[in-house]
Amino acid sequence: TAAQSIDFHRYTSKMKNHHIAIAIAATAASSVSAFTPGPLPISTSHHPVQRYTPLFADESSSSSGTAAAKAIEEGTHDELMYALGVNLARQLGDVRPLVENSEELTQVARGLLDTVVGKFNEDNQRELLARRGDDLNKIIVDRANNIRKKIEEAGTAMLQEMSENPETATLESGVVIHPLEAGPDGFGKGVKPTQASTVKVHYHGTLPDGTVFDSSLGGDPVTFPLGGVIKGWQAGLQHMCEGETAMLGIPAAMGYGDAGTPDGRIPGGASLFFKIQLIEVLSAGVGGGPKLVGADGNELKKNSAGSGLLGADGKPL
Repeated sequence: TAAQSIDFHRYTSKMKNHHIAIAIAATAASSVSAFTPGPLPISTSHHPVQRYTPLFADESSSSSGTAAAKAIEEGTHDELMYALGVNLARQLGDVRPLVENSEELTQVARGLLDTVVGKFNEDNQRELLARRGDDLNKIIVDRANNIRKKIEEAGTAMLQEMSENPETATLESGVVIHPLEAGPDGFGKGVKPTQASTVKVHYHGTLPDGTVFDSSLGGDPVTFPLGGVIKGWQAGLQHMCEGETAMLGIPAAMGYGDAGTPDGRIPGGASLFFKIQLIEVLSAGVGGGPKLVGADGNELKKNSAGSGLLGADGKPL
């Protein structure tokens, strides 16, 4: 039944092998500058520095004798310089979606290194980009569009899989709702939000490949007016009752559309998948049974201290 425990990763695990770097795939670029994400903060993680790991299947598993395989001792100056390189790379973003094999990646890395260390001077850089700029823009656009196509296809497949589950409901808008946990009054019973409602929720949002782009888990619940969020949330939450938890599958048209988000976390054309707990409908809700109001005029909660009722002397019981 819908009340049974359901693995949240059921809809995302099949796409793990198609992981896509969101910062680069966000836009089908018309110029190289479209692939320049903003700087990221320096990582404060204290995890040990990892050795070089092959990125493509055609790379040899043996890399002994190369500088890349040299172990870096923790706490050394080498580690500090390596950390500087890592931080710079994080600011650049993940370039792997734009290359198709290890040889291409090697040439990209060579261009980066030659430019950074000054081996390739300013005049040479300008000449090369002027001569190959059109070709470069074309390959970036083509490969970004291929990435976007994969994202769209993966989302469509997952929405279809969700909709085929007999425990789900598919709205006219294409939003798919899978109830996971009932509220205190049972499934489909209790207060529902309206477009004008303010709600308190916990949520966990992923892309089709399982990439988490936003989540309130591990922190405080989030409160917001329902009319101020994406249409998929507006449609889905209005079919949930207070206290319920559900999985929402949201097609791109009801999410961030063809443009995606400006920060690149959600690429254009991406379907979105949210696990949402509707903790409370704070205003403008509909339905539900009669509510008992305390001496202060607020609704009594099951965990309220005291009864909130007035005695014969006019004082709270």
